[in-house]
Amino acid sequence: MYFDIAMPLTLFAVTVIAMLLNEKVERKLKATFEEREFKIKDAFMLVAAMSMAVSIMALVPRMAIMIVFLFAYSVLLFIFSYIFSDFQKDKAKIFCTAFLVVSFLAATISFLYINSLSDLAAYGAAAFFCLCGFSFIALLYEETRTRVDERWYLAALPPALFLILYVFYNQTPIWFPYLLNVYGGVFAILIILYLGSLFTWRTSLTFVGLLTAADIILVLVTRTMISAAIHVSGLRLPILIIVPTFPQIITEWGGALYMSLGLGDFFFAGLIAVQTYKKFGKNFAVLSAAAMAASFFIFETLILTFALQAFPGTLMIICGWIPIMLFKVLKGGKSTATKN
Repeated sequence: MYFDIAMPLTLFAVTVIAMLLNEKVERKLKATFEEREFKIKDAFMLVAAMSMAVSIMALVPRMAIMIVFLFAYSVLLFIFSYIFSDFQKDKAKIFCTAFLVVSFLAATISFLYINSLSDLAAYGAAAFFCLCGFSFIALLYEETRTRVDERWYLAALPPALFLILYVFYNQTPIWFPYLLNVYGGVFAILIILYLGSLFTWRTSLTFVGLLTAADIILVLVTRTMISAAIHVSGLRLPILIIVPTFPQIITEWGGALYMSLGLGDFFFAGLIAVQTYKKFGKNFAVLSAAAMAASFFIFETLILTFALQAFPGTLMIICGWIPIMLFKVLKGGKSTATKN
């Protein structure tokens, strides 16, 4: 029997981090979205749009997919950075200094090890020096700025760093698996926070049920999810989190086995945990996250032991959440939320 604890622990960690952060940022996000919330019909439309996107992804040229995802991720980073860029001047200066130092060190290392990194390392060094210069200008501007509100130039730094790292270093060992997983985790959390603030308890239940059904069809029936994953796997986009199994499993060709899970599955688990937190409180939400990770561990053990190619991640996750929710309801658990 083979088993792995690395991916279940990663799922649990990302879910709990997003759940705890949501309490701190939801009020500001709701104010930004003018208290808008998804309705039942919006949940249907979102699942339909996601299913359609997966179904046609294998037919879309990989370059177009890369451009779309890079644009979407960059916009997501910019929006979050802009919304929360109204911090005090001292923190803004530290923020600029951090990007100044990181970009200068990355540029210097790229320049010194051009031949051993990649063919694009020279261009990457130039791009990092440009980012270093922009960070320095932003730092100087902060010295003279008197207002404390959102700053576009601070919000531009995180997406610029992401684009430089991906465009010029995505074929290097530093990108895979390290930076790929870091950005995968970051984007998973941001997606949970961004969309999670628009859901209510009722729309979440509808969305979870519909997405699980769609995932089962796309993976086990039409298998378009598998085709789409294979089609984009070579792009090394942070649409998956990929971690080696622990304990390590050695494949037939002598390499270590890696397990992957899409950001959609992390969003699925995070949304459930966030809504459970708002409905029943922190302790029960953490318990639900642990139950989802445990269920994922059991299914993953079966997949590894019986060499299954793929299985719906949403089903693996929700099978851990449903039993404890039923237990909570049958026990007469009361809501701690003021609004459903």
